[in-house]
Amino acid sequence: MLPPGCEQRCVACRHRELDASESEALKFQWLSQKLEPWRNQLECTVGVPAGSRLGYRDKACLRARWSAHENRWILGLLRRSRVPPFEEEIIEIPNCPVHSERVRAACRWIAGALPDQIPLSFVVMTGKLMTLVLKSPPKPELLSRVPIPPPALGLSGLWVCFNASAGERVFSHRTGDWHLVWGSGSSRLSLLERDFLYGPSSFQQALPELFQQALLKADKFLSPKEGDSLVDLCSGIGISLSIWRERGARTIGVELSGEAVLHSAENAGPDLCLRGRVSERIPQLNAWREGEGGRRLLFANPPRLGLERAAVDWIARDYRPERFAYLSCSAGTLARDLSLLTVAGYVVRKIIPYDFFPFTDHVEALALLEIPVLDSSPAF
Repeated sequence: MLPPGCEQRCVACRHRELDASESEALKFQWLSQKLEPWRNQLECTVGVPAGSRLGYRDKACLRARWSAHENRWILGLLRRSRVPPFEEEIIEIPNCPVHSERVRAACRWIAGALPDQIPLSFVVMTGKLMTLVLKSPPKPELLSRVPIPPPALGLSGLWVCFNASAGERVFSHRTGDWHLVWGSGSSRLSLLERDFLYGPSSFQQALPELFQQALLKADKFLSPKEGDSLVDLCSGIGISLSIWRERGARTIGVELSGEAVLHSAENAGPDLCLRGRVSERIPQLNAWREGEGGRRLLFANPPRLGLERAAVDWIARDYRPERFAYLSCSAGTLARDLSLLTVAGYVVRKIIPYDFFPFTDHVEALALLEIPVLDSSPAF
């Protein structure tokens, strides 16, 4: 039986007719196959209470299309037919049960409040920030047509991003294409008993409470302390960096998103994060190592593509951290990277799956690795 409000034609949540135990068991089985060489190190899937499995997604990216027949905007997921003429349709999901009430209310407001003269392509919700992606070069006259959201939506800011080539790629990365229409340009996320600044394109885990558990598990395994050196790859807005800094470790991060780097400076401290790909920042990382002391540690939270091969080589051959915590959203790239690291002498101590996306078939995993040392034992 589908959860109330679930659209039958939507295929985003492939586990939507399963209860939590059935879904988590399937995810564990799938990970066991993908990570077969480390099957004995794989722990049971960590989930959230039943009451937290619905209404948890405060971040959404929805396609938009104007319906002249209904005189409103249709928001949802794009589906392409697999046979000629390969037509496209948007499956509307106004009452999606995994979306937060803020996302659902924002979709209802957009559907009726936004005029049809606006070339809307995507609506992106990131917590309390909404971004309207317009398939157009920057046109100031379009900004005046965007209505101000009502207070009941609970938004703190509304952005417009002009992206003339909006399609598979959502955002434009040119600063001049972004315009704050109303409110604050950033908002704050409560985690680890403090608030973290984030922006309209910031990456966020769908379940912050589960993300916090994973970070604390990594912190316990790494056990950074004053005098240690800790590299944080794909460090985002600086949430993990702030943990290592508070432990007194000498810390540096690398992050590709310029927006995230700016927010990291406030969240974790200035001059702690290098902007760019890891492969591009290896010279700076090597220069930073000249002042290292204590143990070498590493934390990584890369996107689905996993770590760059140059980054894995640098970790395995040059930096060689004693302990390494790797939070992955792709079992395939995790298996690839673990294979390279085990050849280099690393031992996988544990792999902990986290059900960051209930009702879907997606699962993340935290791998804990270390270089064996005589008479050592994992501190977790």
